[in-house]
Amino acid sequence: MLFARSAGLFEIGGAWLVWQGVREHKGWVWIGAGVIALGVYGWVATLQPDAVFGRILAAYGGVFVAGSLAWGAIADGYRPDRWDVTGALICLAGMAVIMYAPRSH
Repeated sequence: MLFARSAGLFEIGGAWLVWQGVREHKGWVWIGAGVIALGVYGWVATLQPDAVFGRILAAYGGVFVAGSLAWGAIADGYRPDRWDVTGALICLAGMAVIMYAPRSH
C-alpha cells in the first residue's frame, strides 16, 4: 500500500501541477514539474509487489479516486459532498476486493 500512496501522490500531484500551469496560467515551469511527477508515477507504479499489471492499475484506481478528492480538499479547498465520499468508499472497497481476495494460484 505504501507504493500505491506514493504513486498516487505523484500522479495526482503531477496532474494538479499541469492543471495549474494550463488552467490557472501559472506557466511552463508548473507544467514541466507536472510532467516530471507523472513520469515518476509511472516508475513508482512498477515497484508494486504484485506482478500483474492490470490488477495493480485497476486496484490503484480506487486509491486514485479517494486521493483525488482528498487532494482537492487540501490543495483547492474543495469540499466533497456525501455522494463524492460514498463513491470513493465504493472504489476503495473495489480496490480491496481486487488486491486482497483469495486466489487459487
